[in-house]
Amino acid sequence: MKRFFRTFRFLLVALAGLSVSCQSSNLNPTPMDQNDPGLSSTQIAEEENSIMVIATQSQADHYEDLLTASSLSSFTTSTPEALRFIFPTPGLASVSAWRPPLYPTPWVPTPYDHFYFARPIAANEVNWPLANYRYGGVFFADVVHTGIDIPVKTGTPIFAAGPGRVNWAGYGLYRGREDKDDPYGLAVVIRHDFGYKGQTLYTVYGHMSHIDVSRGEAVDTGDMLGLSGATGNVTGPHLHFEVRIGKNNFSRSRNPELWLSPPQGWGILAGRVMDEKANLLQRKEVIIKSKDTGEKYTVKTYGGGAANPDEYYKENLVIGDLPAGNYYIWVPELNTKFIDIIIYAGRVSYFTLYGSLTFNTNLPHTPKPVFQTPVVEPSSSP
Repeated sequence: MKRFFRTFRFLLVALAGLSVSCQSSNLNPTPMDQNDPGLSSTQIAEEENSIMVIATQSQADHYEDLLTASSLSSFTTSTPEALRFIFPTPGLASVSAWRPPLYPTPWVPTPYDHFYFARPIAANEVNWPLANYRYGGVFFADVVHTGIDIPVKTGTPIFAAGPGRVNWAGYGLYRGREDKDDPYGLAVVIRHDFGYKGQTLYTVYGHMSHIDVSRGEAVDTGDMLGLSGATGNVTGPHLHFEVRIGKNNFSRSRNPELWLSPPQGWGILAGRVMDEKANLLQRKEVIIKSKDTGEKYTVKTYGGGAANPDEYYKENLVIGDLPAGNYYIWVPELNTKFIDIIIYAGRVSYFTLYGSLTFNTNLPHTPKPVFQTPVVEPSSSP
């Protein structure tokens, strides 16, 4: 009965997991060697002093010489001694609670995107982060958020975002040893059966109230891992979700909104907000407003610290779950004018901003002039 309950899938989650053909076979997630035992608890506890960041070339020729690896130095990080997730009682969401069905996983609409994971919360619940609890946010002092917080009630089922093997289950994830005072509380880590560009992928599920899996156990997409809660250093119940690449280490996180499959017909916005000298700006509020509906969304640029950019986009902000269409963007603190941008269905729209005047929507590099979003065939299920 326990196995049956744990592997139960909510219908909409199952629909989101239907397979589709990617544009090219080399865009699929990289299969990982199942004989690799994964990381030991000692390795999990190791903290890295820095991360590798690949410098990018500016799309604006005027700033070409300014965008060097040093412009990303704010992302070099060491792990803080203490970690605390502050989750005050959230206000009402500023966007509709309705979402279309998700694109099936893996969803790879361009050579640079990697929407490999299903959502860890079922579609009948809020399964996206509220505005103030995204990746790279700063909740207090200088502790930067390395995941997204999804506001759900204690006892909400949590599902595996992809197939793999349980690498951690219990207290002590942050410190790598059994510790009921660990800031993650009860947590599960999955080492996935696939990777990205030869690097292992992990997903983290924190602050759970109950765990239904054990270390070494194989899980599939949609398998129930346990129940949400408020264990660890929190002030309210929610799911803390992370994506890690290369090692199961606090400093190896990436923005989950660039890895979780988006709702069909909706897209994601990523950007680099900089000053006139191409220095990345931290904690700046960016407002996005739909020309079609008037709906307004807000997101802040990363706070530095342990927040790491995607190796392709080199972004310092991401906001997902935006209905496709025409939008304005502006940064109040920089006194920018309203800037036009199009959110494309099923993929990442991108912009760079230098100070208050120079703006473009070119991708970091574009070997192909146009990307066509794959078409999802209607489900034959009733």
